[in-house]
Amino acid sequence: MDDRGLFITSQAIRRQLAAMPNELYLIRLIHRPTRRPFPGERLWTATQLLHATTVRFLRARNREGCDVYIHPFAGRHNAGFILVDLDRSDGTMIESMRSHGHDPCVVLETSPGHLQAWVHISNSPLDPKLATAVGKQLARTYGGDLASTDWRHLGRLAGFTNQKPQRLTIGGLAPWVKILCAQAALARQAAALLEAVPVLAPSGPPIQTQCSSLPRAVLPHAPSSSITVTAAQKVYNDLLKRWHIQQRFPQPDWSIVDLWVARHLLLHGTPSAQVHDILRLASPDFPRRHGNPEVYLRRTVARAVSPRPRPPVCADHTRPSICPSSVNIRSNSAGGR
Repeated sequence: MDDRGLFITSQAIRRQLAAMPNELYLIRLIHRPTRRPFPGERLWTATQLLHATTVRFLRARNREGCDVYIHPFAGRHNAGFILVDLDRSDGTMIESMRSHGHDPCVVLETSPGHLQAWVHISNSPLDPKLATAVGKQLARTYGGDLASTDWRHLGRLAGFTNQKPQRLTIGGLAPWVKILCAQAALARQAAALLEAVPVLAPSGPPIQTQCSSLPRAVLPHAPSSSITVTAAQKVYNDLLKRWHIQQRFPQPDWSIVDLWVARHLLLHGTPSAQVHDILRLASPDFPRRHGNPEVYLRRTVARAVSPRPRPPVCADHTRPSICPSSVNIRSNSAGGR
């Protein structure tokens, strides 16, 4: 029975993550009886989240009364996904969203009569004020919860139960969070939606794709460093020879090699703008199959600057499973549906 439950939960998680792809996800466990967050690191990759050990860990915490929340992570910016928290499950609002080009990439039934929809509106990180403004506009348009429109508001993760007491079924059971639809795609009117929001003055540090500690040198559009093609290729190829890349890896994954090169150059004081140009000018067969080469380069440089992600929350299974009373960190989820 546990294997069957594990399979069903894993499939639900897989469908949700596939429809809202991102490099990292913030996972938060809120112990419903005490309303306290479970202690531990909460940044996960899709691979980590889908590992059987991780799923078992999350299922165990869910059985103990923890709600499981998720948010695509992009540091101090929104990852391009907007949550719309709805109270109606008759499908009319979802159809209305689709008819207006605001197609959700994921629709969840968090309990009978309650829906959550994720709308993908940008392939690059968004300013928090802009993302919040878009969230409020969508909530007003489709009757969503205005209290759930913050740019980093957490939504439910499919495949787990909703532990809110007021959501219990007639039989006293916690309802399952179910996927009603999931399809990875930008909303058709995403660009128009962003343009319709009043222009906001930029605030905070530059776009950060991994963590809040990236230096300000990593700009959304790195200025040209004026390095020549010949010089860029010499720098890149010298590192390939020094590391014996071709001998060690007959068919290298050049995205990984780009990351190694960027990390090495930054550690040795090369300006991020110049690293950006070296990759653009010297990475083999660039832009290869990248749909948006400039976004790829910015993210690669950002990943090279940022510290490596810390171990996920499931790394230590020996810790007590009940939240200690000394932990006092509020969730920004405000008890979502």
